[in-house]
Amino acid sequence: MPTAYSRCYDPTGARYGIPTYPWKFAPDGYATRRQLRAQGLRPGGQPVAAQLMRINRRAGSPRVAYLYRVDLAKPVRPMTSRKWGALALAMHKRCTCPACGVTYSYCLSTRHGVCGLCLAASEQRTA
Repeated sequence: MPTAYSRCYDPTGARYGIPTYPWKFAPDGYATRRQLRAQGLRPGGQPVAAQLMRINRRAGSPRVAYLYRVDLAKPVRPMTSRKWGALALAMHKRCTCPACGVTYSYCLSTRHGVCGLCLAASEQRTA
């Protein structure tokens, strides 16, 4: 094993406190949060079971991804009608210009906070 992998390989957890594996070499039965979500699962309050580590050569600090046990994961909670309604209201607010009140089919930029027409009008007034 090259030295980068050997620095990241600690299956007993003696060096880092929890079992540590090199990037992309996790054993079966472990998954990251995103991998769990893709399977329709969530960690469900379980502690971190292991970690993946990759040495970042530019910054010198390692990159870490936490792993959870798949057998202890719980199914994702279903969306309720109230959650769907709250999400729809939030998306409607993101698509509505606060200056002119026009609702667009896309989310407005958070950089300026207004639509393109209102932004152009304000730039003309300041010029």
